[in-house]
Amino acid sequence: MAGYIEDRWLNKRPDPTTGKRKRTDRYGKGKRYKVAGIPGVRDRAFDTLADAKAWKAKAEHESRAGDFYDPRKGTITLREYAEQHWRPGKHGAPKTLKNIDDHLAHLLRELGAVQLHALTPQRLRAAIANLLAVPLAGSYVGRMMSTLSSVLEVAVDDKRIPRNPMRSRSVVIPADSKEKREAWPLERVAHMREAISARYRLVLVLGVGCGLRKGEALGLSADDVDFAAGVIHVRRQVQSESARRYFRLPKGNKTRVVDMPPTVAVAIREHMAQWPPCMVELPWATKHATDRQKHPLLITTKVGTAVCHGKFDTNIWKPALVRAGVIPPKPKGAKAWQYEASPKDGFHVLRHTYASLQLEAGESVVTLAQWLGHESPNITLEHYAHFMPQAGAKGRAAVDKLLGERPAAETPHRLPKRPRLRSNKVKMQVRRAR
Repeated sequence: MAGYIEDRWLNKRPDPTTGKRKRTDRYGKGKRYKVAGIPGVRDRAFDTLADAKAWKAKAEHESRAGDFYDPRKGTITLREYAEQHWRPGKHGAPKTLKNIDDHLAHLLRELGAVQLHALTPQRLRAAIANLLAVPLAGSYVGRMMSTLSSVLEVAVDDKRIPRNPMRSRSVVIPADSKEKREAWPLERVAHMREAISARYRLVLVLGVGCGLRKGEALGLSADDVDFAAGVIHVRRQVQSESARRYFRLPKGNKTRVVDMPPTVAVAIREHMAQWPPCMVELPWATKHATDRQKHPLLITTKVGTAVCHGKFDTNIWKPALVRAGVIPPKPKGAKAWQYEASPKDGFHVLRHTYASLQLEAGESVVTLAQWLGHESPNITLEHYAHFMPQAGAKGRAAVDKLLGERPAAETPHRLPKRPRLRSNKVKMQVRRAR
């Protein structure tokens, strides 16, 4: 059905007696011409007939193409839209949702009162500058603005705004830090292996020996270890939020198979002999999930429960760092978690150390990417290329061979002599002499 224009000041049909259209009760009140009847488009009134016709043509065209949006829908504030329309539709693991909520808390303090249609590139650039001045890390602000971009993409789909202002070229999202990953010296690994509690030593072995993440090591079960094939199946991880533990798939929702060196297999057997696997039941992935799973976990607490990430860091990892001399002891009177900040000595450094050992030994980047669970070998190279001291050695050798060696009896190649051409004057002299 095509749209139409209604004159709200005059009756549609003329008077039978006079032939003129009578005035309505709305005569002289409000805007005169109303455009209505366009599918999916709210009615809109205008002062002049020309404006009504122009808008009707544009709205009909955009309605047919599916591109129509009503500017009045963009008057909702970012806070109202994010909390009432966007956030309820987000699903995922509790930790992921908590990160989203943290991002929104910062964003709404800065931009919550701004209407969607007023979120211009200029306003977004100012917001990024303000957040960086708090100060917040550039990588964290970048993740926050990515969350905002996700909100605005949905607003575009809901026809609240015509386009996502975060996609403007002038809005530069702070990138993650490009600092090189650092590995531990082998001596430090040996000291930490002795310093960490014997019950949780296997976590360190799995990190530096197989490149498992902390959650993956804590979620490893006896069924995941294939001693005959010499591999470990990484099928799940244990995550925790506010002391609530749950199972979920490894990072990227991808399972993988990792090579298991013989020394790691021995460590697993010794651990299982001293601390047999405990059957642990946890919910799967989301807060509202009714699905629960049981697995015979290798690494558990003394009472047979899954290990909480925060308590592992506070009660096991940080004290071991102190005993190994990596970080200083806590100050007197400090609380249990008040150790000196040392982000480069977190558990993840074992994964970097594992990658460095593999690359320095000449392992294929493609194979290492599969073991680490990277989506592409390019990611592995981006993170760990500096651990490849022999990279380029073959190319250097080939160039040196090409440019540095000369044949022993090399003689220059000479073209045969061409006969000399006589000029016409010389030719005449020769003829006369004959």
